[in-house]
Amino acid sequence: MTNLRTALGLAAAAVLALAATACGGGDEGGEGGGDTPLIGVILPDSASSDRWETADRRYLEAAFEAAGVDYDIQNAEGSREDFQTIADQMLTSGVNVLMTVNLDSGTGATVIENAKAQGVATIDYDRLTEGGGADYYVSFDNEKVGQLQGEGLVTCLEGVENPLVAELNGSPTDNNATLFKNGYDSVLDPLYDSGEFTKGPDEWVPDWDNAQAGTIFDQMMTDTGAEIDGVLAANDDLAHAAITVLERNGLNGTVPVTGQDATLQGLQNILAGEQCMTVYKAVEKEANAAVDLAVALANGEKPDTGFSVTDPVNGEEVPSVLLDPVAITAENIQVVLDDGYIDPADLCAEEYAELCAAAGIQ
Repeated sequence: MTNLRTALGLAAAAVLALAATACGGGDEGGEGGGDTPLIGVILPDSASSDRWETADRRYLEAAFEAAGVDYDIQNAEGSREDFQTIADQMLTSGVNVLMTVNLDSGTGATVIENAKAQGVATIDYDRLTEGGGADYYVSFDNEKVGQLQGEGLVTCLEGVENPLVAELNGSPTDNNATLFKNGYDSVLDPLYDSGEFTKGPDEWVPDWDNAQAGTIFDQMMTDTGAEIDGVLAANDDLAHAAITVLERNGLNGTVPVTGQDATLQGLQNILAGEQCMTVYKAVEKEANAAVDLAVALANGEKPDTGFSVTDPVNGEEVPSVLLDPVAITAENIQVVLDDGYIDPADLCAEEYAELCAAAGIQ
Protein backbone atom coordinates (compact mmCIF):
# COMPACT_ATOMS: atom_id res chain seq x y z
CA MET A 1 0.00 0.00 0.00
CA THR A 2 1.37 3.40 -0.91
CA ASN A 3 0.71 4.92 2.51
CA LEU A 4 1.83 1.96 4.60
CA ARG A 5 5.20 3.37 5.60
CA THR A 6 3.57 6.65 6.57
CA ALA A 7 0.99 4.77 8.63
CA LEU A 8 3.57 2.76 10.50
CA GLY A 9 5.79 5.79 11.00
CA LEU A 10 3.00 7.83 12.54
CA ALA A 11 1.94 5.00 14.81
CA ALA A 12 5.52 4.43 15.92
CA ALA A 13 5.94 8.13 16.59
CA ALA A 14 2.93 8.00 18.88
CA VAL A 15 4.60 5.32 20.98
CA LEU A 16 7.84 7.27 21.19
CA ALA A 17 5.91 10.28 22.39
CA LEU A 18 4.41 8.15 25.13
CA ALA A 19 7.67 6.58 26.26
CA ALA A 20 8.50 9.31 28.72
CA THR A 21 5.12 9.10 30.46
CA ALA A 22 4.43 5.36 30.35
CA CYS A 23 5.31 3.68 33.62
CA GLY A 24 4.79 0.30 35.21
CA GLY A 25 5.49 -3.18 33.90
CA GLY A 26 3.60 -5.31 31.45
CA ASP A 27 2.22 -7.99 33.74
CA GLU A 28 -0.10 -10.14 31.69
CA GLY A 29 -3.47 -10.26 33.34
CA GLY A 30 -2.59 -7.36 35.63
CA GLU A 31 -4.60 -4.19 36.02
CA GLY A 32 -3.29 -0.79 35.10
CA GLY A 33 -1.78 1.20 37.91
CA GLY A 34 -2.05 4.99 38.07
CA ASP A 35 -1.66 6.51 34.63
CA THR A 36 -0.28 3.33 33.06
CA PRO A 37 -2.57 2.18 30.23
CA LEU A 38 -4.14 -1.26 30.44
CA ILE A 39 -4.76 -2.90 27.07
CA GLY A 40 -6.83 -6.05 26.59
CA VAL A 41 -6.32 -8.53 23.76
CA ILE A 42 -8.61 -11.43 22.86
CA LEU A 43 -7.15 -14.09 20.55
CA PRO A 44 -9.59 -16.43 18.78
CA ASP A 45 -8.31 -19.98 19.35
CA SER A 46 -5.27 -22.21 19.19
CA ALA A 47 -6.75 -24.91 16.94
CA SER A 48 -7.33 -23.23 13.57
CA SER A 49 -3.69 -22.11 13.41
CA ASP A 50 -0.88 -22.30 15.93
CA ARG A 51 0.21 -18.76 15.01
CA TRP A 52 -2.07 -17.19 17.61
CA GLU A 53 -0.17 -18.68 20.53
CA THR A 54 3.28 -19.31 19.06
CA ALA A 55 3.63 -16.00 17.21
CA ASP A 56 1.01 -13.34 17.94
CA ARG A 57 1.04 -13.77 21.71
CA ARG A 58 4.81 -13.57 22.04
CA TYR A 59 5.17 -10.62 19.68
CA LEU A 60 2.33 -8.71 21.34
CA GLU A 61 3.82 -9.37 24.77
CA ALA A 62 7.22 -8.14 23.63
CA ALA A 63 5.72 -4.98 22.12
CA PHE A 64 3.67 -4.21 25.24
CA GLU A 65 6.73 -4.74 27.43
CA ALA A 66 8.78 -2.42 25.24
CA ALA A 67 6.04 0.23 25.42
CA GLY A 68 5.88 -0.02 29.22
CA VAL A 69 2.14 -0.63 29.45
CA ASP A 70 0.03 -3.17 31.31
CA TYR A 71 -1.75 -5.77 29.22
CA ASP A 72 -4.05 -8.76 29.44
CA ILE A 73 -3.93 -11.31 26.61
CA GLN A 74 -6.49 -14.11 26.68
CA ASN A 75 -7.61 -16.75 24.19
CA ALA A 76 -11.28 -17.57 23.62
CA GLU A 77 -10.32 -21.06 22.33
CA GLY A 78 -13.01 -21.01 19.69
CA SER A 79 -15.88 -20.30 22.11
CA ARG A 80 -18.12 -17.36 21.25
CA GLU A 81 -19.52 -17.42 24.78
CA ASP A 82 -16.03 -17.26 26.29
CA PHE A 83 -15.11 -14.49 23.82
CA GLN A 84 -17.94 -12.33 25.16
CA THR A 85 -17.24 -13.26 28.78
CA ILE A 86 -13.55 -12.36 28.46
CA ALA A 87 -14.48 -9.06 26.84
CA ASP A 88 -16.92 -8.23 29.65
CA GLN A 89 -14.28 -9.07 32.25
CA MET A 90 -11.70 -6.89 30.52
CA LEU A 91 -14.11 -3.96 30.29
CA THR A 92 -14.94 -4.37 33.98
CA SER A 93 -11.24 -4.41 34.84
CA GLY A 94 -10.84 -0.99 33.25
CA VAL A 95 -8.99 -1.59 29.99
CA ASN A 96 -8.32 1.58 28.04
CA VAL A 97 -8.21 -0.22 24.69
CA LEU A 98 -9.68 -3.54 23.58
CA MET A 99 -7.99 -5.37 20.71
CA THR A 100 -9.84 -8.40 19.33
CA VAL A 101 -9.55 -11.13 16.71
CA ASN A 102 -13.20 -11.99 16.20
CA LEU A 103 -14.57 -15.51 15.87
CA ASP A 104 -17.38 -14.12 13.75
CA SER A 105 -18.51 -10.60 12.96
CA GLY A 106 -21.77 -10.86 14.92
CA THR A 107 -20.06 -11.68 18.21
CA GLY A 108 -17.25 -9.27 17.47
CA ALA A 109 -19.65 -6.41 16.73
CA THR A 110 -21.48 -6.94 20.03
CA VAL A 111 -18.19 -6.75 21.93
CA ILE A 112 -17.15 -3.58 20.09
CA GLU A 113 -20.54 -2.00 20.76
CA ASN A 114 -20.22 -2.74 24.48
CA ALA A 115 -16.72 -1.29 24.52
CA LYS A 116 -17.86 1.87 22.78
CA ALA A 117 -20.68 2.28 25.27
CA GLN A 118 -18.04 2.39 28.01
CA GLY A 119 -15.78 4.78 26.15
CA VAL A 120 -13.17 2.11 25.40
CA ALA A 121 -11.27 2.35 22.10
CA THR A 122 -11.22 -0.73 19.88
CA ILE A 123 -8.87 -2.30 17.35
CA ASP A 124 -9.71 -5.11 14.95
CA TYR A 125 -6.54 -7.21 14.94
CA ASP A 126 -5.94 -9.33 11.83
CA ARG A 127 -9.66 -9.81 11.07
CA LEU A 128 -12.05 -7.01 10.21
CA THR A 129 -15.30 -7.17 12.18
CA GLU A 130 -17.89 -6.47 9.49
CA GLY A 131 -20.38 -3.88 10.68
CA GLY A 132 -18.45 -3.56 13.93
CA GLY A 133 -17.16 -0.02 13.67
CA ALA A 134 -13.78 -0.55 15.34
CA ASP A 135 -11.58 2.53 15.66
CA TYR A 136 -8.74 0.87 13.74
CA TYR A 137 -7.95 -2.24 11.75
CA VAL A 138 -4.46 -3.78 11.60
CA SER A 139 -3.81 -6.73 9.32
CA PHE A 140 -2.20 -7.82 6.07
CA ASP A 141 -3.32 -7.23 2.52
CA ASN A 142 -5.45 -10.37 2.58
CA GLU A 143 -6.56 -10.25 -1.04
CA LYS A 144 -2.85 -10.16 -1.90
CA VAL A 145 -2.40 -13.26 0.31
CA GLY A 146 -4.98 -15.07 -1.81
CA GLN A 147 -3.46 -13.77 -5.02
CA LEU A 148 -0.08 -15.18 -4.00
CA GLN A 149 -1.72 -18.52 -3.26
CA GLY A 150 -3.42 -18.60 -6.66
CA GLU A 151 -0.23 -17.63 -8.47
CA GLY A 152 1.71 -20.20 -6.46
CA LEU A 153 -0.66 -23.00 -7.41
CA VAL A 154 -0.52 -22.01 -11.08
CA THR A 155 3.28 -22.21 -10.95
CA CYS A 156 3.15 -25.57 -9.19
CA LEU A 157 0.81 -26.93 -11.89
CA GLU A 158 3.01 -25.92 -14.82
CA GLY A 159 3.11 -28.73 -17.35
CA VAL A 160 -0.14 -30.31 -16.17
CA GLU A 161 -2.74 -30.30 -18.94
CA ASN A 162 -6.15 -28.94 -17.94
CA PRO A 163 -5.69 -29.60 -14.20
CA LEU A 164 -8.73 -30.15 -11.99
CA VAL A 165 -8.44 -27.80 -9.00
CA ALA A 166 -10.19 -28.20 -5.65
CA GLU A 167 -10.65 -25.15 -3.43
CA LEU A 168 -10.66 -25.69 0.35
CA ASN A 169 -11.67 -22.28 1.68
CA GLY A 170 -11.51 -20.96 5.24
CA SER A 171 -14.42 -20.21 7.54
CA PRO A 172 -17.42 -18.51 5.91
CA THR A 173 -17.79 -16.31 9.01
CA ASP A 174 -14.23 -14.94 8.73
CA ASN A 175 -13.92 -11.86 6.51
CA ASN A 176 -10.27 -12.75 5.92
CA ALA A 177 -11.31 -16.07 4.36
CA THR A 178 -13.54 -14.15 1.95
CA LEU A 179 -10.67 -11.81 1.07
CA PHE A 180 -8.30 -14.75 0.53
CA LYS A 181 -10.83 -16.33 -1.82
CA ASN A 182 -11.33 -13.06 -3.68
CA GLY A 183 -7.58 -13.01 -4.21
CA TYR A 184 -7.06 -16.54 -5.49
CA ASP A 185 -10.27 -16.54 -7.50
CA SER A 186 -8.97 -13.43 -9.31
CA VAL A 187 -6.11 -15.65 -10.53
CA LEU A 188 -7.97 -18.93 -11.06
CA ASP A 189 -11.34 -17.81 -12.46
CA PRO A 190 -9.88 -16.55 -15.76
CA LEU A 191 -8.14 -19.92 -16.17
CA TYR A 192 -11.41 -21.75 -15.48
CA ASP A 193 -13.22 -19.51 -17.95
CA SER A 194 -10.65 -20.10 -20.67
CA GLY A 195 -10.73 -23.86 -20.16
CA GLU A 196 -7.03 -23.96 -19.31
CA PHE A 197 -7.95 -25.17 -15.80
CA THR A 198 -11.03 -27.11 -14.68
CA LYS A 199 -12.86 -25.93 -11.59
CA GLY A 200 -13.44 -28.79 -9.18
CA PRO A 201 -15.07 -28.90 -5.73
CA ASP A 202 -15.20 -25.56 -3.93
CA GLU A 203 -16.08 -25.78 -0.23
CA TRP A 204 -15.84 -23.65 2.91
CA VAL A 205 -14.55 -25.11 6.18
CA PRO A 206 -16.65 -23.99 9.20
CA ASP A 207 -14.54 -22.29 11.88
CA TRP A 208 -11.34 -23.33 10.07
CA ASP A 209 -11.86 -26.72 11.73
CA ASN A 210 -9.08 -29.04 10.59
CA ALA A 211 -10.98 -32.26 11.30
CA GLN A 212 -13.91 -31.03 9.20
CA ALA A 213 -11.46 -29.99 6.50
CA GLY A 214 -10.20 -33.57 6.30
CA THR A 215 -13.73 -34.90 6.03
CA ILE A 216 -14.67 -32.34 3.38
CA PHE A 217 -11.57 -33.04 1.31
CA ASP A 218 -12.06 -36.80 1.62
CA GLN A 219 -15.52 -36.30 0.11
CA MET A 220 -13.99 -34.15 -2.64
CA MET A 221 -11.69 -37.03 -3.51
CA THR A 222 -14.64 -39.43 -3.60
CA ASP A 223 -16.74 -37.10 -5.75
CA THR A 224 -13.96 -36.65 -8.30
CA GLY A 225 -12.75 -40.24 -8.35
CA ALA A 226 -9.49 -39.04 -6.77
CA GLU A 227 -8.74 -37.11 -9.97
CA ILE A 228 -7.86 -33.82 -8.24
CA ASP A 229 -4.67 -32.32 -9.70
CA GLY A 230 -4.18 -29.34 -7.38
CA VAL A 231 -5.54 -28.05 -4.07
CA LEU A 232 -5.98 -24.41 -3.17
CA ALA A 233 -6.02 -24.77 0.63
CA ALA A 234 -6.59 -21.48 2.46
CA ASN A 235 -4.01 -22.06 5.21
CA ASP A 236 -1.31 -24.50 6.27
CA ASP A 237 -3.55 -26.42 8.66
CA LEU A 238 -6.21 -27.01 6.02
CA ALA A 239 -3.39 -27.94 3.67
CA HIS A 240 -2.13 -30.54 6.13
CA ALA A 241 -5.64 -31.98 6.44
CA ALA A 242 -5.72 -32.36 2.65
CA ILE A 243 -2.19 -33.81 2.56
CA THR A 244 -3.20 -36.42 5.14
CA VAL A 245 -6.06 -37.54 2.88
CA LEU A 246 -3.79 -37.53 -0.16
CA GLU A 247 -1.29 -39.68 1.74
CA ARG A 248 -3.99 -42.27 2.45
CA ASN A 249 -4.57 -42.38 -1.29
CA GLY A 250 -0.86 -42.59 -2.13
CA LEU A 251 -0.95 -39.16 -3.76
CA ASN A 252 0.96 -36.98 -1.29
CA GLY A 253 3.80 -35.20 -3.02
CA THR A 254 2.21 -35.62 -6.45
CA VAL A 255 -0.73 -33.22 -6.01
CA PRO A 256 0.35 -29.60 -5.36
CA VAL A 257 -1.24 -28.03 -2.26
CA THR A 258 -1.04 -24.37 -1.24
CA GLY A 259 -1.10 -22.95 2.27
CA GLN A 260 -0.66 -19.84 4.35
CA ASP A 261 0.81 -18.71 7.71
CA ALA A 262 4.27 -20.28 7.27
CA THR A 263 3.68 -22.61 10.21
CA LEU A 264 6.32 -25.08 11.33
CA GLN A 265 4.25 -27.94 9.94
CA GLY A 266 3.59 -26.10 6.70
CA LEU A 267 7.29 -25.40 6.13
CA GLN A 268 8.18 -29.01 6.91
CA ASN A 269 5.54 -30.15 4.41
CA ILE A 270 7.19 -27.90 1.84
CA LEU A 271 10.61 -29.39 2.59
CA ALA A 272 9.12 -32.86 2.21
CA GLY A 273 7.66 -31.93 -1.18
CA GLU A 274 4.08 -32.43 0.00
CA GLN A 275 3.06 -28.75 -0.02
CA CYS A 276 4.11 -26.50 -2.87
CA MET A 277 4.00 -23.10 -1.14
CA THR A 278 2.79 -21.06 1.80
CA VAL A 279 2.41 -17.34 2.51
CA TYR A 280 4.49 -15.68 5.19
CA LYS A 281 2.94 -12.83 7.12
CA ALA A 282 5.43 -11.00 9.36
CA VAL A 283 3.35 -11.18 12.54
CA GLU A 284 5.95 -9.24 14.52
CA LYS A 285 5.33 -6.18 12.33
CA GLU A 286 1.56 -6.65 12.66
CA ALA A 287 1.80 -6.91 16.45
CA ASN A 288 4.08 -3.88 16.69
CA ALA A 289 1.76 -1.76 14.55
CA ALA A 290 -1.28 -2.79 16.61
CA VAL A 291 0.45 -2.06 19.91
CA ASP A 292 1.66 1.31 18.62
CA LEU A 293 -1.94 2.25 17.82
CA ALA A 294 -3.27 0.85 21.09
CA VAL A 295 -0.83 2.91 23.16
CA ALA A 296 -1.64 6.03 21.18
CA LEU A 297 -5.38 5.46 21.68
CA ALA A 298 -4.87 4.87 25.40
CA ASN A 299 -3.15 8.25 25.50
CA GLY A 300 -6.16 9.91 23.91
CA GLU A 301 -4.53 10.27 20.49
CA LYS A 302 -5.99 9.32 17.08
CA PRO A 303 -3.08 8.61 14.72
CA ASP A 304 -3.65 9.18 11.01
CA THR A 305 -2.73 5.93 9.27
CA GLY A 306 -3.12 7.53 5.86
CA PHE A 307 -5.13 4.54 4.67
CA SER A 308 -8.56 3.03 5.28
CA VAL A 309 -10.57 -0.08 4.45
CA THR A 310 -14.26 0.06 3.56
CA ASP A 311 -16.47 -2.05 5.82
CA PRO A 312 -18.48 -4.21 3.38
CA VAL A 313 -21.55 -4.19 5.66
CA ASN A 314 -22.04 -0.56 6.69
CA GLY A 315 -19.84 1.14 4.09
CA GLU A 316 -17.85 3.01 6.74
CA GLU A 317 -14.15 3.70 6.28
CA VAL A 318 -12.01 2.07 8.98
CA PRO A 319 -8.54 3.63 9.45
CA SER A 320 -6.16 0.78 8.72
CA VAL A 321 -2.62 -0.50 8.55
CA LEU A 322 -2.15 -3.31 6.03
CA LEU A 323 1.16 -5.13 5.67
CA ASP A 324 2.52 -6.98 2.66
CA PRO A 325 2.63 -10.82 2.62
CA VAL A 326 5.42 -12.87 1.02
CA ALA A 327 5.08 -16.11 -0.97
CA ILE A 328 7.32 -18.88 0.38
CA THR A 329 8.54 -21.97 -1.47
CA ALA A 330 11.39 -24.39 -0.82
CA GLU A 331 13.71 -21.85 -2.46
CA ASN A 332 13.19 -19.01 0.05
CA ILE A 333 12.26 -20.58 3.39
CA GLN A 334 15.34 -18.85 4.80
CA VAL A 335 13.34 -15.58 4.73
CA VAL A 336 11.06 -16.90 7.48
CA LEU A 337 14.00 -18.15 9.55
CA ASP A 338 15.95 -14.91 9.21
CA ASP A 339 12.98 -13.06 10.71
CA GLY A 340 13.08 -15.33 13.76
CA TYR A 341 9.54 -16.48 13.08
CA ILE A 342 10.51 -20.17 13.14
CA ASP A 343 13.50 -21.68 14.96
CA PRO A 344 15.76 -23.50 12.47
CA ALA A 345 16.44 -26.12 15.13
CA ASP A 346 12.73 -26.96 15.21
CA LEU A 347 12.34 -26.88 11.45
CA CYS A 348 15.36 -29.07 10.81
CA ALA A 349 14.83 -31.57 13.61
CA GLU A 350 15.21 -35.32 13.06
CA GLU A 351 14.13 -36.48 9.59
CA TYR A 352 14.06 -32.90 8.28
CA ALA A 353 17.78 -32.32 8.90
CA GLU A 354 18.82 -33.74 5.52
CA LEU A 355 16.01 -31.90 3.76
CA CYS A 356 17.14 -28.62 5.32
CA ALA A 357 20.71 -29.27 4.22
CA ALA A 358 19.57 -30.06 0.70
CA ALA A 359 17.59 -26.80 0.63
CA GLY A 360 20.62 -24.83 1.83
CA ILE A 361 18.89 -23.74 5.02
CA GLN A 362 21.19 -22.21 7.64
